[in-house]
Amino acid sequence: MMNIDLTQIEEAAKALYVRALKLLPPDIKKGFQHLDSVETDATGKSVLGTMIRNIAVAEANDNLLCQDTGIPIYNVVIGANVIVDGYRLKQAIATGCARATREHPLRSSVVHPITRKNEHTSCGRSVPVIHIDFSPASDVLTVEMIPKGSGSENNSWLKMAIPADGIDAIKTFVIDCVLEAGGKTCPPTIVGVGVGGTADLCVHLSKVAATRALGTVCEDAEGAKLERELSAVVNELGVGAQGLGGDSTAFAVHVETAATHITMNPVAVNMQCHSARRARATFTPSGVEYGF
Repeated sequence: MMNIDLTQIEEAAKALYVRALKLLPPDIKKGFQHLDSVETDATGKSVLGTMIRNIAVAEANDNLLCQDTGIPIYNVVIGANVIVDGYRLKQAIATGCARATREHPLRSSVVHPITRKNEHTSCGRSVPVIHIDFSPASDVLTVEMIPKGSGSENNSWLKMAIPADGIDAIKTFVIDCVLEAGGKTCPPTIVGVGVGGTADLCVHLSKVAATRALGTVCEDAEGAKLERELSAVVNELGVGAQGLGGDSTAFAVHVETAATHITMNPVAVNMQCHSARRARATFTPSGVEYGF
């Protein structure tokens, strides 16, 4: 059994927020390199070049990749032989999140939904968002931090499609959403698509899809097939980097699926912007390792 030191969780929650805001994951950098290599539009090529330079300058100067520190999301996966107090775990994460904002020059983007009051901690009612899941892995606990910016989050959709309309309704809805978003999501994006479940689960699946690493594939064979088909089509729409035209509308389309009701066919779309930030801490008996 592995007992988790909650002071380490707090420190990790703090460090992960800062790390995610300053370091772009390697798979996203590779995604930029690929799009830059195949971009045929002169304006699109220029915009991609500016984005790539911005990433390099930010990292070289230990600065933020984007001024939007986002809504803080923490995904926790607890291994089978890990002992931890779940309530205190969530408290530690929230404390670490608030410390990151107070102890570093981070803009707090979190406000009360009615009064719009900002506590300047990046925390509030039900924020940070904390998802907890479990794994058969033995003595391992992971904490993933995702700062989700409003530019991409504002472009979220849910449609309770008619089952009889089939896969074509799903594809049409996704394409329509990408076109409606245009440049507002700061493309190139990762287009997250949730299919199935209930309305709330479907939206959650689309967020999971949007924040997956590039190069990962949906575990459901039909979902993986839909990913390939939509990824091939999206970059033919001409939206392009920052919505200024070209071939680089999206790094990829990611799909996550869940079983649903015989009279339902929910489909949701959530997008991640080109600054697809995330960071991860892995706790094992030998210590804490940071990565993406």
